Amino acid sequence: MGHGSYTASDWVKLKQSRGINSQSSVNQLFTKRQMDDKYNPRFIQYRESCDSDDSPESTPIIIGFDVTGSMGYLAEEIAKNAMNETVTQIYDKQPVTNPHILCAAFGNHGDGAPLQVTQFEADIRVVEQLLDLWIERHGNGYSGDTFVWYFAAKHTKIDSYLKRGKKGFLFTLGDDFCSEKLNSNTILNIFGDKDDRYTPEELIAQASVMYEVFHIVTKPLSNSYVESWQKLMPGRVAVVDAASISYLPQVITSIMQLTNGKPRDEVLAQWEGDAKTAVAKAIKTISLSKPKKWYWPF
Repeated sequence: MGHGSYTASDWVKLKQSRGINSQSSVNQLFTKRQMDDKYNPRFIQYRESCDSDDSPESTPIIIGFDVTGSMGYLAEEIAKNAMNETVTQIYDKQPVTNPHILCAAFGNHGDGAPLQVTQFEADIRVVEQLLDLWIERHGNGYSGDTFVWYFAAKHTKIDSYLKRGKKGFLFTLGDDFCSEKLNSNTILNIFGDKDDRYTPEELIAQASVMYEVFHIVTKPLSNSYVESWQKLMPGRVAVVDAASISYLPQVITSIMQLTNGKPRDEVLAQWEGDAKTAVAKAIKTISLSKPKKWYWPF
C-alpha cells in the first residue's frame, strides 16, 4: 500500500466532514465502539509498504501510541493535530523520501483490542484509518509496546529494506513502563501465531533489522519511567512533557533527520521559539552510537 500523496485541502475537507475542531473530545473523534476486523492483527498476515510510480523510494513509518485509560489526551492530540502536522512536516522538511505511514493503537494484553494496525498509506487515508480505530481506554495487564515491535518484525513487508536495504522508522509513544515480556499465549491470542516467549530486548533487536526503533515518553509520571526506557533503549528515547505535547510532529521529524545524518545544530536551527525549546529538550538524549549491543539470536 502507499499510493497518492497528502494535501492540506484533503485534511480541511476531512475535518469539515467529521466535524473536527479544537473542542472535539476523544469520544467525538473516535466513534467506533469495537475493533474492526480489518485492523485486527489476528487477521493480518502482512502490512506492506510498496514502491510505486507515486512512491518510487518509499519509506515506511510506524507510529504506535498507547490508548489505555491514562492516555486519552494522546489519542486526542494525534487525531486533532499531531498526525496531520507530522505528515505535513515530513513533506515539508523531507527527512525521508516518499513516506508511508502506518498507525498502531496499543492497549494492554487483557483488553478487547490490545493492538490495532492501519495500512501503510501516503495520503489522507492515514488519518481516515486512524479515526476508524477503537480507542478502548481500559488498560488491563502489561503495556503493548512489545506488540508493535512484534508486528513490525513479523508481519510487515517493506520495499525500502527488501529492495534497497534501507530501514524504515518505528516510533512508540506512551507514559508507562515497558512490559517485561511477550509470552507465547499472548502472541497466540493477539496475532494467531504459535511462537516463543520474547523479552523486550529480543523484540527490539528483531524490529531493528528493518526499522530504526525509537520510543517517546509523553508526560512522564516520574523519572523512573524515563530511566527504565533509557536503560532498555539507550540513545533511542526522547521525552516530551505535558507543556510540549503539541510539538510531537517536530520531535518525530527531528529524530528522523538526526538518524539520516543531519547535524544536530542544523536540526535545531530550523525551529523557532517554543518548538525549538521542546525539540532541544526531547532529542538531547538521542544518540545513534548504539552503546548497548543488540544481538540477533534467532
